[in-house]
Amino acid sequence: MRLILATSNQDKIKEIQAIYQNLKDNLEILAWDVLISPFEIEENGQTFQENALIKSKSVFNALKEKNLLTQNDIILSDDSGICVDALGGKPGIYSARYSGGDSQANLEKLLTEVAKLPNQTSSAYYCASIGISHFYGDFSTHGFMYGDVIAHKRGKNGFGYDPMFIPKGFNQTLAELSDKEKNSISHRTIALKRAEFILKSLLFS
Repeated sequence: MRLILATSNQDKIKEIQAIYQNLKDNLEILAWDVLISPFEIEENGQTFQENALIKSKSVFNALKEKNLLTQNDIILSDDSGICVDALGGKPGIYSARYSGGDSQANLEKLLTEVAKLPNQTSSAYYCASIGISHFYGDFSTHGFMYGDVIAHKRGKNGFGYDPMFIPKGFNQTLAELSDKEKNSISHRTIALKRAEFILKSLLFS
């Protein structure tokens, strides 16, 4: 059985493979670009959930049309981002395209915005929605991680906005934590662990 990830982001792929390590005997995990040339998917949903399902459905339909799917294949997508309370929830669903540039440009833009706040900090949270598409239907889960953002970067690990986000109960940013520490608390881990119940029901149905 194959779990086909609707992403070409190597950091996300590594993270998902690590989180689903316990399923490796039953599930081959691969990225969609191994099977098909990546194409532009218009993420025009109003929520993380809508965008996650847009991605999983789009990849599922494209692979199905090319006869590249079996009845056992599962498509999994992720839509995630950071929401800063003092900025009215921005960047939210636009986290990956906040600056119109790459992830480093996105980070720099948010750092600049947080630096303008009175205390150069704000409560914030990460949200991840997992979309799952299969011949049996479409499913989704959510995960959240709460904490605070700061106006400067700390740490070299992680990716995206991790250098400026301090999770609740910690003094370090996500980028200062090890991969193991981050994966034990992250929004994506929570959403993926909830999705594991769906995967197992599809695996053993």
